[in-house]
Formats: sequence, structure tokens, C-alpha cells
Amino acid sequence: MKLSGNTILITGGASGIGLAFAEQFLTRDNTVIIVGRRAEKLAEAKEKLPSLHTRVADVSKEAERIELIRSVTEEFPGLNVLVNNAGIQQRVNLLRAKNDWSYYQKELAINIEGPMHLSMLCVPYFKEKEHAVIMNVTSGLAIQPGVWVPIYSATKAAIHSFSLTLREQLAETSVEVIEVLPPAVNTDLGGVGLHTFGAPLDDFTKGIFAGLEAQKLEIGYGGTEERLHASKDETEQGMKTAWNNFLSKNPDF
Repeated sequence: MKLSGNTILITGGASGIGLAFAEQFLTRDNTVIIVGRRAEKLAEAKEKLPSLHTRVADVSKEAERIELIRSVTEEFPGLNVLVNNAGIQQRVNLLRAKNDWSYYQKELAINIEGPMHLSMLCVPYFKEKEHAVIMNVTSGLAIQPGVWVPIYSATKAAIHSFSLTLREQLAETSVEVIEVLPPAVNTDLGGVGLHTFGAPLDDFTKGIFAGLEAQKLEIGYGGTEERLHASKDETEQGMKTAWNNFLSKNPDF
């Protein structure tokens, strides 16, 4: 991926990984548009980084995804990079799943439907560009699922699979497909304070951009990239070990 001179759309860009990526792209002479559901959070991001452009949109909703791409490509015809970063994470005990289905379906709509549909909407524009990128932010849990976040893990596995097939279908075009596989990162994903044990956001971001500079198509951090090459036995044992560690710290889950 060339790291300057792009016009970049980042979903979930008002905080966490999305905002950290936006800041790094801005320092490399890119035009950056961030998307979020809450106008006030976008305003806070723009106050911090005044050169940002912002869009309010709920990427879980089909009509808003369509309008987002229509309006952005109209105002920014040079759009050539999509970063599918928006996502939510919910801890779910499947033995005590008492919420209405709509509660659980939110993860599917935001984490799967959003990036798949936005990618499909952008492909007709991107394949006409000299250089374009679709970057999907998945998770190390796409490969080694977290038992305490079963739906989240499944959604990230789905986008990992989608990234592989999308990359193959676009192989003869100018569009690169990059997958970023974060570990737990110290952000508010899943709730404030749940990931304070995670990798520092600045260190993680530097690691990912080092991977982009090295022209990698699959970029992990803290061992998540290595999970792509782990055996089935290693993956299952890692899953069980992590689950037992989680239960020891959360006995009432």
C-alpha cells in the first residue's frame, strides 16, 4: 500500500483504533474521512485533528451504507481507500442468553454486513483507480476464537474468510485487500475498562503501520499474525487455555 496521497474512508473512526489510524494517515499527507454513529464523538475527534472530515452514519443499516458511499464519492471523487474498522463486541454466555435476538444481531449487522456491503459498494469505484485498498480490521479471535465472545469471534472469522476471497477476486485489478488482525488493544471496545490489559494503542498502531510500509497484506501484532499458521491442535489448545484464564478472573460469567 502506498501510504501518502490517498483519500481514505475509515468506519468507526471517532475513537480507538480507527482514530489512531486516521491520525497516522493524516501525518502522511492523506485526505481522511471518518465515520461514526455519534455526532458528538466525531466533533471531539475533529477538535483533536482539525483536518479530518467527518460523516455521521450507522453502518449496520443498509440505506445508510448506500448513502454514505454515494455522498462521499460525490464530494471526494478521489476516494481510493476503505478501512472497515467499525465493530462491536459483546460478552455472551450462551447458556444464559436471555436478551431478544435484536441484541445479538447487532454484532452481525455491524461486524459482518457493514464491511461486506461497503466493500461491494466501493469495488466499482476502486477498480477504476490507479491504486486502491480495502482494509478489513478483523481480530486474532478470527483464527483462535474467544469463548466468552462467541458471536464476535464468528463475525471476525467471517470477515477473515471474506478478505481472502475478495483478495482473490480482485487479484487482476488495481485493488489491494489488506487484513489487520489486532490482539486485545487498550481501547473501549466491548465497554470502558475491559481491555486495559491489552496492547498499548500507540505501540499497536506503530506495528501495523510498519507492516503497511513493508507491503504486507496480512498484518498482526503480538502474535496474532502467527495464528494464521498455527495447527488445529495449537489453535484449540490456545482457545481452551484463554477460556480457562477468563473464567478464573470472571467466575460469575
